[in-house]
Amino acid sequence: MPRPFALYISTALREVEKRAMGVAGIDEDSLMRRAGQAAWRQLLHTWPQAQRILVLCGPGNNGGDGWVLAQHALDAGRQVRVLMPADELPRTPLAQKMADAYRKAGGAVDVFDGGLPDADVIVDALFGIGCHRAPVGRMALFVDAVNASLLPVLALDVPSGVDADTGHVPGMAINAMHTIQFIAAHAGLATGAALDHVGSLSLSGLDVPDECFDGLDAAAEALARPELTPRLRDSHKGRHGHVLAIGGDHGMGGAIILTSQAALRAGAGLVSVATRSEHVPVLMARRPEAMAHAVEDAASLDALLRRADALALGPGLGQADWGRVLFDAATCADKPSVIDADALNILVDSPRPLPAAVLTPHPGEAARLLGTDKNTVQSDRYTAARQLADKFDCVVVLKGAGSLIAAPGRTTRVCMLGNPGMAGGGMGDALTGIIATLLAQGHAPFDAASIGVWLHARAGDRAAERGEIGMLASDLIAELPATIAECTA
Repeated sequence: MPRPFALYISTALREVEKRAMGVAGIDEDSLMRRAGQAAWRQLLHTWPQAQRILVLCGPGNNGGDGWVLAQHALDAGRQVRVLMPADELPRTPLAQKMADAYRKAGGAVDVFDGGLPDADVIVDALFGIGCHRAPVGRMALFVDAVNASLLPVLALDVPSGVDADTGHVPGMAINAMHTIQFIAAHAGLATGAALDHVGSLSLSGLDVPDECFDGLDAAAEALARPELTPRLRDSHKGRHGHVLAIGGDHGMGGAIILTSQAALRAGAGLVSVATRSEHVPVLMARRPEAMAHAVEDAASLDALLRRADALALGPGLGQADWGRVLFDAATCADKPSVIDADALNILVDSPRPLPAAVLTPHPGEAARLLGTDKNTVQSDRYTAARQLADKFDCVVVLKGAGSLIAAPGRTTRVCMLGNPGMAGGGMGDALTGIIATLLAQGHAPFDAASIGVWLHARAGDRAAERGEIGMLASDLIAELPATIAECTA
């Protein structure tokens, strides 16, 4: 099997299939039979009581996997029907072979006429991982009928309509309850719009030998739980990093307060805050552990910059003269930095290389930084993240469902944790404080971003145990100490 956290695109998986046939003597017939059998076992595991099984078979080899599953279900005495999108034979010889075997065993086959027969479970074997277009015409009606049925769906390899390489959903797509991936995990099923369609995920390697992956680069890798070093008993605050949080223009003090709180809860030894004078009393009342400083110009920021180990720049910074002056001073200080929120918008107007920085844009900010639109970013989040990393010569966290961490010369990482409750104000400010703390503690930018994204998402999942809707950034921040404890040996 490949590395447990490696994610691949379809061209790499095609190469693995070719190698399996050449190196291990596994023919296409065997791979398809293994896939169909693995899918049938997954169906039995997930829906053991299901008796009426409806298998949707497309004309390609993904449909062939479905025909094999249907044969297993038939042999097991289940009520099985195969439903085809049109009155046509499978287009590949292998799929045709599996279809013929199912028919000869007495399996029922129908053509979609706008309605679906009664079923306990639907199996989606319409499109494979090589399909990157939206369903159209009668196929679109087919997909719509499946989703409207509200029946549980098992998708084989990828829910039909989802791009398995990018996660883009260009039109409509099957809403699966579970997706079983074959040979290796697919990069596109870990990020973006795909996450609303894949349901839970599993992987069957189909017994393809390890050597079939030799020399093949993964497109991405899923973040694993970090292993953090416990603190020495003889610790003091000077050993755990000094974060300077810069932001909070008039009327925007809440963002920088959340950043400072997150930095403290993430374990920073010291946190200073450079903000407008009006926010100092509030910050002292809300978070007295942070050292609040009224800063009106670059000169008054200079001493704070010298003492800091890392910067959290942008939350509530604004884009007026005050914010721009502080932005210029901070980015010239040659300190490890997290650049977020308004600092990213200022960067749009004055782009520059930032090799010591971690940029944390959401898709809208990423689009402005790249001079494109949000839809383009979301249609291929991997490419957008890599383009940003190359343009600014730094680490980039492209936030959103399945957040990505990209850097020049590094394999992109994907966060598989998190939940919709985190789609709220202040969550990005918290992430900025967490990553800044890790930078201040000496972690390299790529590792600080990776660890920080994982901690942020896991803390969000812990907070969501009390309910996603109405969850606040401060709820997530409160979970950080326990989350870090999970990762400390």
